[in-house]
Amino acid sequence: MDISSYVLLSHEQALRRRLDIAANNMANVSTVGFKREQPVFHEYVEKGTDAVVDAAKTTSFVLDYGAMHDTTAGSFQPTGNPLDVMIDGPGYLAVEAPGGGTAYTRAGFVKVLESGDLAVAGGQRLLGEGGKPINVPPEEIPSLSIAADGSVMGAKGPLGRIAVTVFPNEASVDPRGDGLLTGTGGQELGAAQTKLRSGGVEGSNVQPIVETTDMVEILRAYQSSQQMNESMADMRKRALDRLGRFG
Repeated sequence: MDISSYVLLSHEQALRRRLDIAANNMANVSTVGFKREQPVFHEYVEKGTDAVVDAAKTTSFVLDYGAMHDTTAGSFQPTGNPLDVMIDGPGYLAVEAPGGGTAYTRAGFVKVLESGDLAVAGGQRLLGEGGKPINVPPEEIPSLSIAADGSVMGAKGPLGRIAVTVFPNEASVDPRGDGLLTGTGGQELGAAQTKLRSGGVEGSNVQPIVETTDMVEILRAYQSSQQMNESMADMRKRALDRLGRFG
């Protein structure tokens, strides 16, 4: 396999990665709190000395550099549940991760467990300031509400405050594969910086038309790459035939 084939192969691998991400975005068009992903690629330039002309001494390959989240907010979807919340701005709700540790989510379905602890839809306990669970006494449940600054209010006053965690580098936030996210370097927002909307959740920010258009472009690019590969194969075959006749 010559250099041109390796370059085309790196391009087609990048297209496969783009297609996987676009397909995953489409699959989560109705997932609450989902943020569409965008692939990030890196150019790798290899320098050689055997090329006949100077312009051919550098070869550019495509390398997968990861994926970034599109932090554009999704639309507010009313649920009728006063405990459900949407983060109005950047950040994530912190929850107890299955198996220990802390995980994060934008899906603000909130409920009260039998133990009295606040939890998200998957049953993971919602964490408040300092990473501590928020417990609600049984007599406070009927009057429970959540304020814009994350304060969990009962009939007798605040019972705690939901923590919103922001990450300076969104590239450090990765899906766990169970609907939750992991992240490093997060910082809790203070009450003055926290903005929650209660009574609903955040919809996915995936736009089906955009993803469909992207998938069509990927298909066309892959077809062009295949045609170029076939053209180079024909060129090699003709070159070998001519060399054979010359010999």
